Amino acid sequence: MRYLTIALAKGRLAQKSLAMFEQLGITCEEMKDKSSRKLIFTNEDLKMRFFLAKANDVPTYVEYGAADIGIVGKDTILEESRKLYEVADLKIGRCRMCVCGPENARERLNHHELIRVATKYPNIAKDYFYNKKHQTVEIIKLNGSIELAPIVGLSEVIVDIVETGSTLRENGLCVLEEICPLSARMVVNQVSMKREHERIADIIRGLQTLVREDTL
Repeated sequence: MRYLTIALAKGRLAQKSLAMFEQLGITCEEMKDKSSRKLIFTNEDLKMRFFLAKANDVPTYVEYGAADIGIVGKDTILEESRKLYEVADLKIGRCRMCVCGPENARERLNHHELIRVATKYPNIAKDYFYNKKHQTVEIIKLNGSIELAPIVGLSEVIVDIVETGSTLRENGLCVLEEICPLSARMVVNQVSMKREHERIADIIRGLQTLVREDTL
């Protein structure tokens, strides 16, 4: 039996994903050793391997078959736009992708004016404004502190992830439009889905059952 390899997005998402896998009896004791410098962690009994990667890289590992399965946020899946199967919504890490800015920017959005949009997610922003709103905008790619952009006049609005909205409020900004809900998803390599269908389908069913039980 070949190894099934799972790529997890580093951080809180990996911890929550591993907790869900443990409920299914899929464990990896090696990963609990915080002092370990290993990059790949193995459960020989289950013939499964795990590794941690930057969220943006997880869809790439899955598309190219370096990982059979990935757990990553919907925002990353949309932004990276890789060829893979999205098979399960784990309902963890829930938040929203939104257009945000000062209240006075709402009118410019409503009238489809030419505005500047700052974001870490240029592909999501482009798809939303060009294909859904049919509004021409100038998109500015930033890597951090997106909320700063409208405050200092770099852009009229931003496209960013919103959890509680407290950072927005503290800086005089608000949600102007919601693009889509976000949460962690399980993605699968297209070849692996055929080659290891039974093993992967068992994991999908197990995770979906956990999600249903959690929402009851």
